[in-house]
Amino acid sequence: MKDQTIIVETIVNATVKSVWEALTVPEKMKNWYFTVNNFELRERNEFYFYEPNGTNFKHVCRIIDIVPEKRIRYSWSYPEYSNGVSIVSWQLAAQDGKTLVRLKHSGIENFMDAGSDLSRENFVAGWEEIVKKSLPGYLANQS
Repeated sequence: MKDQTIIVETIVNATVKSVWEALTVPEKMKNWYFTVNNFELRERNEFYFYEPNGTNFKHVCRIIDIVPEKRIRYSWSYPEYSNGVSIVSWQLAAQDGKTLVRLKHSGIENFMDAGSDLSRENFVAGWEEIVKKSLPGYLANQS
């Protein structure tokens, strides 16, 4: 199976602390990402969410590891639609008073059993929107 890893990067005009909070505080996450249920910033915590666009895909995630203000990684699956599991990693790095945000989503090829709704192209479009528009837009309104 061909590796279909997606990497999306952007530089945001915000501190690492502000970006970290946007990624890990549920009250902030819902303003730019999703309304996340059962999220607690601790390893092995399982949380879930639905996309607001009506697809009704239940996203189930489990935190793998946390390096505060540097990285959070979690599994990402759709148990009602696919047997596959993928890994999402958010990495942060200070860069000249701003923050480099790097999203890596690996294992997308594991969702081939779910059909075209979970295609790499759909993931790329979603992550581009989230990482390059939604997150920076939210952070710009916080300063």
